Amino acid sequence: MTAWLFIAPAAIAYAAFVLVPLAMSFYYSFLRWDGIGEARFHGLTNYITVLTDPKLLQIIGNAFQLVGYFTIIPVVLGLAVASVIRGHMAGPFGTATRTILFLPQVIPLVAAGIAWSWMFASTGVVNQGLRAIGMSDWARGWLGDFVWALPAVGIIGAWVLLGLCTMLLVTGITKIDPSLYEAARLDGARPWHEFRYITLPGLRQEIAVCVTLTVISALASFDIVYISTLGGPGITTTVPGLEIYRLAFAHRQVGLASALAIVLMVLVLISITPIQWFAREKK
Repeated sequence: MTAWLFIAPAAIAYAAFVLVPLAMSFYYSFLRWDGIGEARFHGLTNYITVLTDPKLLQIIGNAFQLVGYFTIIPVVLGLAVASVIRGHMAGPFGTATRTILFLPQVIPLVAAGIAWSWMFASTGVVNQGLRAIGMSDWARGWLGDFVWALPAVGIIGAWVLLGLCTMLLVTGITKIDPSLYEAARLDGARPWHEFRYITLPGLRQEIAVCVTLTVISALASFDIVYISTLGGPGITTTVPGLEIYRLAFAHRQVGLASALAIVLMVLVLISITPIQWFAREKK
């Protein structure tokens, strides 16, 4: 009874703000409803639409493309930085590096989106830098280009998540016994061998956490896309989170929006389940 009393406040809050809305979304996904008038049972029509409509499939595909930017870039760079500053964590170099890389985490996503929108503009610092080094042909309105808009959004997300991944990996690398590196060097191991056979296995769980968080951030992204591109040009940067918002509040298709939300949740669970399996300790 004592344990349940301690758990109750968090359990009530979780049920009120997560479980109940989730159950309501699941119920709405079977309806044809504009959010105001009479709701009608629509069966699996909304789910069939989500899984067959070319526009919605492209939008889901956009989110999976962002996974490559939101996940691969921060994790790879985070591993590189953690390996470089492994022996200098207590010194000023390690402290300065961690502080600089973690700064994006304390900047509101809205502010980050606005700042990067200015930098990616036709007259922004990105294009000014390209012109300064003689690459004027590459200058363009990055966030308004049908080809480069999605990669540009991916770069913004990678910048935001780099600090989080770096901090997690730097923290994880401190738990690895330094004697393992000393023994490896005595046996003639090179830095790459140390990284491959000591650092990577030792950071298995931290890498899994980073990948899990970044995959969820990519698939459930909203803020950065909404601020930087509003899903344009066309639907080249539209992601499920933004489309759910539009369907529910702009087009009054609450049932279809709920179905897309449920499908997105399932895709997130399917995506992170193998990662959790990877994070298990090998026996």
